[in-house]
Amino acid sequence: MMAKTVRTQRVNATRELILATAERMFAERGLHEVSNRQISEAAGQGNNTAVGYHFGTKADLVRAILQKHSVHVERRRAELIAEAGDSQDLRVWVGCLVRPSTDYLATLGVPSWLARFNAQLMNDPVLRSPLVDDLLTSQSMQWIVERLDVILADLPLEVRMERGAMTRLLILQMCAEYERALAIGEPTNRATWHDMATGLIDGIVGVWNAPVTK
Repeated sequence: MMAKTVRTQRVNATRELILATAERMFAERGLHEVSNRQISEAAGQGNNTAVGYHFGTKADLVRAILQKHSVHVERRRAELIAEAGDSQDLRVWVGCLVRPSTDYLATLGVPSWLARFNAQLMNDPVLRSPLVDDLLTSQSMQWIVERLDVILADLPLEVRMERGAMTRLLILQMCAEYERALAIGEPTNRATWHDMATGLIDGIVGVWNAPVTK
């Protein structure tokens, strides 16, 4: 029984090491520039097929990385939605979009790679589907979108869709850029993830409130 427990612990530790290594390498180089074999080697695995053994395909590995983090982000998003209640304040609901990610990123320390990993993934036309699927199927995210649709009902549907896409890109790219700056010790305009999120929320609210040219 003890031998089985030790083996399980060893397997779990190997999986975590592979996930962390893959996340870092994908963030730094891009998904197509890194092979499963390279990840296995960088993770110190004698067997170069270790990634495939533990996770399967690269798409399976990407999804495993997302799932490792998404539970924490989803939990924070649910908390913020509960705090928002029936608010009709656009800024409150934009905060529900931004702060779950930035609050979680703040817990990862420096350096972290998740924001840059997400940005690399979103730029990949094939492997981005797990990230998009998670966003679209999340009940909490759907609830936020519904609240925004009510608050912004005066905007034409096509404008809401367009500005929703802008919002996603701003969150992804600004978080990735802030994470990169922290990792290399580059000066930032905002001292903390919380302050960075405040500025990002300001900008996104401005995007949503911008006039519509007809």
